[in-house]
Amino acid sequence: MLVTTRSRAVKLGAFVAGAALLLSACGGGGGNGATQTGQAFADCDQNPNTCNAVPADQLQDGGDVSYVLEKNVPNWNVTSAEGNVFETGEVTKGLLPYTFYSTPDLKPVLNKDFVESADLTNPTTIVYKINPKAVWSDGTPLSADDFIYNWKVQNGKDCTDCAPADTSGYDQLTSVVGSDGGKTVTATLSQPFTDWKKLWGSSGGMYPAHLAKQHGDINTPAGLASSYKWFGDTVPTWTGGPWKLSKFVNNQSATEVPNEKWWGAKPKLSSVVFRIITDATQEPTALQNNEVQVIYPQPQVDLVNQVKNMPNISSYIGLGLQWEHYDFNLKNPFLADKALRQAMFTAVNRKDIIAKTVGQFTDKVQPLNSHNFMPQQTGYKDTISSTGQGNGDIEKAKKILTDAGYKINGQQLVDPKGKTVPPMNIRYTVGNQIRQDECQLFAQAVAPLGLKINVSSTDDLGSTTTSGDYDIITFAWVSSPFPFGGAKQLWGTGQGSNYGKYTNPKVDDLMAQANAETDQTKAADLLNQADQILSDDAYVLPLYQKPTFLASSDKIGNIRNNSTLDGPVYNMSEWGNRK
Repeated sequence: MLVTTRSRAVKLGAFVAGAALLLSACGGGGGNGATQTGQAFADCDQNPNTCNAVPADQLQDGGDVSYVLEKNVPNWNVTSAEGNVFETGEVTKGLLPYTFYSTPDLKPVLNKDFVESADLTNPTTIVYKINPKAVWSDGTPLSADDFIYNWKVQNGKDCTDCAPADTSGYDQLTSVVGSDGGKTVTATLSQPFTDWKKLWGSSGGMYPAHLAKQHGDINTPAGLASSYKWFGDTVPTWTGGPWKLSKFVNNQSATEVPNEKWWGAKPKLSSVVFRIITDATQEPTALQNNEVQVIYPQPQVDLVNQVKNMPNISSYIGLGLQWEHYDFNLKNPFLADKALRQAMFTAVNRKDIIAKTVGQFTDKVQPLNSHNFMPQQTGYKDTISSTGQGNGDIEKAKKILTDAGYKINGQQLVDPKGKTVPPMNIRYTVGNQIRQDECQLFAQAVAPLGLKINVSSTDDLGSTTTSGDYDIITFAWVSSPFPFGGAKQLWGTGQGSNYGKYTNPKVDDLMAQANAETDQTKAADLLNQADQILSDDAYVLPLYQKPTFLASSDKIGNIRNNSTLDGPVYNMSEWGNRK
């Protein structure tokens, strides 16, 4: 899962980043009442995977497209906790090989350019056949060595200092071995893993083992950690995808051009320039002036309205695997008390928040009542309403506190030990007006409880979350179609993306059972049991299924919305300018 401003995590989320949120029976991105302007995306609700399709012979050879990133890329290792940011996932999508990716209908699809097949031959054995043509840009064949290296740095055992964003699934692998000259990979699990398709998938991607060897002995924990850090610190001059990074200007842009060693269908465009614009208010102007041709911003009211009236520009609002939320940092000793957390979330009014933010440009967004499933997914169950959280009930919130021994003295909340609860800091990503409003609305909601909340921004969400430099924070997870492994990534004790340090042994146990259950219905029931406990514990309050907003020049064919961690760049090689 990627974290977003994304990901993954798409934590795809932002981040990027990337975990997972969908059962195979998911209905997809259509039918959500999303709105569109212009003609390019007119049938995207009905045909999410093929809308704006243009045959290759109707596209120009060459040409350039500029696409806006809303954050800089300070860390290039999208599989790490710090690099697990949606924008990093977007800019590395064309560079990193991966086994499965997510299409706009929210389903996982095999990446046959990289692996010709991936089969679960029995409940605990996966066999991959690597495309024999697949090579890194220096000519080194993609092989089992790459699977093994990327497993070791993400399993939480071989490299305790690697800090991966997600260990789920990788920590269940007992062996990864190659045969047929390294082109066949056999991965053995200790027990069945429901979301096995997420392994080595587009939620992160694979980094080259032969380069890792140059930056540490990858047979040792220290060497693995050294190489893993090197991938994060170093702008890639290598690639294993259809694109390569030709130029990176810090805080300005990343330029990608076709990889001449690419063995698949060649990209139509001569280059894609990822323009870094951290102030979302500048994006419509850049689009209107043709300084950029594609924007995929966090939708803001004024921004959406500006774009609607632009000639030769099409736009689309979609709902998918992105969701907005408030998170507590449980390392704060006051927030370690569940009663305080429950009271604060009970005071928050989600319908009011929606009405004053995203509800101003779409009427389809409703409060989200699950931490692990979206309403379009089989398995979605309301675990929030029964807790009373998110309903704005101030009197109930006060009663939770007084029953737990708190006292409200004037405008000061005093805990059961007689200590005044100090001011807390709630953070949001810089330049995001909706998130700023969400933070201010949170502060206003809890003020009657005697709590002072200071609102501040961050320009490096990945660093802020991994360092724990917040008391409360709002952002969104951007996910892939794998809810079970994703749940462990976010809520599991000690997991890299569990930024607020939540822990509950019962939740861990139920998630482990769900991860090992081959029956999808039983797996969903187990995960919903864990979700109910998580809701009662008041660690994270889901706000709503976050709308995505894509706007692009009508000249560009084959670009379309993809409300998963893969984003619109999932098919960037197919983009082209109409003749």
